[in-house]
Amino acid sequence: MILLLCVAFDLIFSGARVIDGTGAPWFRADVGVRGDTIAAIGDLRKAKARRRVDLHDLALSPGFIDMLGQSELNALVDPREESKVRQGITTELTGEGISPAPMNKAWIHENKPWLDKYWLKIDWTDLNGYFRRLRRAHPSINTAVLVGAAQVRGIVLGFKDVQPDRKQLEKMERLVAEAMSQGAYGISTGLIYQPGSFAKTLELIALAKVAARYHGIYASHIRNEARHIGDALDEAFVIAREAQIPVEIWHLKVAGRANWGRMKEVIGLIDKARAAGLDITADMYPYVASANGLDANIPDWAHDGGVDAMIGRIHDKAQRERMLREMGEDFHPEDILLLSAVTPEIRQKYVGKRLDEVAKLLGQPPAEALIDLVAQDRANIGVARFGMSEDDVKLGLGQSWISIDTDYGAMGVDGPFSAEGSAHPRAFGTTARILGHYVRDEHIFTVEEAVRKMTSLPARRIGLQDRGIVRAGMKADLVAFDPATVKDTATFEKPLQYPEGIAYVMVNGRLVLDEGERTRERPGRPLLNSNAAAFGLRPSRAKPGPPP
Repeated sequence: MILLLCVAFDLIFSGARVIDGTGAPWFRADVGVRGDTIAAIGDLRKAKARRRVDLHDLALSPGFIDMLGQSELNALVDPREESKVRQGITTELTGEGISPAPMNKAWIHENKPWLDKYWLKIDWTDLNGYFRRLRRAHPSINTAVLVGAAQVRGIVLGFKDVQPDRKQLEKMERLVAEAMSQGAYGISTGLIYQPGSFAKTLELIALAKVAARYHGIYASHIRNEARHIGDALDEAFVIAREAQIPVEIWHLKVAGRANWGRMKEVIGLIDKARAAGLDITADMYPYVASANGLDANIPDWAHDGGVDAMIGRIHDKAQRERMLREMGEDFHPEDILLLSAVTPEIRQKYVGKRLDEVAKLLGQPPAEALIDLVAQDRANIGVARFGMSEDDVKLGLGQSWISIDTDYGAMGVDGPFSAEGSAHPRAFGTTARILGHYVRDEHIFTVEEAVRKMTSLPARRIGLQDRGIVRAGMKADLVAFDPATVKDTATFEKPLQYPEGIAYVMVNGRLVLDEGERTRERPGRPLLNSNAAAFGLRPSRAKPGPPP
């Protein structure tokens, strides 16, 4: 600890119960901030400061890091990023198989309904261009990006179920290398979503090897989270071994009622891989429902060629009947809750209802209603899927190598995204649910361990060397909360509600939440992977042109 008597600080948090992010027991100390950096920790009662905040018995920890945040475009539309700020999230990792770059006209077309709805124009082609645009938006929190394997695949191969030849694979590898050199922290996959699901394991190994040269990670929404989860994990282990790359399993779960109780088996497989020397970790969100697009129910082959081609198949009688037959086995409409839509009619009539209820209102069998809704909203309907058991969730969260994610983009109770009408409560309540329900109520782990899962563990996993721990010289991303009262208030019925018990949030040395009130500060920044320079690999300086 450091005693400084004559040095001025911009702000001193005094009397804090410091939970430093390492998992060690909390200790009482003052924390002094200068500029965007933690300058001192210790007894600072006699030190001068422009402002002093007495925290009394509030805990002071590193700012929380969202291991999968999904705000890469949301931050450009509404840079307040309220749902993240009010949870104490100061940094998010984003890019689940798709990413903000590389970008071309075909990808823009695929996302046109969403882009048009929010008046967002994509005017970049590479990560350099995206980061410039993000800086101009002045986001509230920090953003770290992975390059999506599906994004790269879409650039080179389009959206068809085809395999690359040698030259095409080399082009994909060059695009990954370019993104890594421009600041990406690794490569990612979303292997239940198209066109990413069309990729074979050898393709993923080749791209992961490129990311590994830059000391990046491989993060994956694995190919199956239900009956065949063992096979999907094996694929991730093969990629870790062959590419010699750290692997992060995103939002680990065991989905489907028939698979409840298998989390112990899944943990055993990961522990065995780790014991064999594979660098495997995972993250979770603390809910029994997942969230994705309603079109995820439509068989893989029907997505071949992109959204336009899929809608054409829905309107073809023979292909429509094939879809309906193949959807039948694991289809539970009562477990699907509509969360969002682009089309106003769908949003106003059906968001907030279960699919079986929507089907009754439409006078159709649920599967028929599903594919018609997908076509009507051009695959933009978001849903929650109630497919997990609470016992499995608790068992998973308790593992030492599990960090925390929201798997949801930033939004607010007001502003453009509130017009969607609903959300998964994880968008608003994830960190507070961990600290309140699972620490204070369920006693799954200590508050110090919970903080570690949301700070130093994800920071080290991503490769953020200057964040995730309360220590002099680290960046001043900090959150002050009350361990006795912090709780989530967002529910599936009323999800647009901020948590309670989080009083102060600081990003890069500036308060974005002050005594529970949102400030006008938006000090977030892109966080760039520094390994490119460290290993003699220089970031590209090319200026982006118009999308090709």
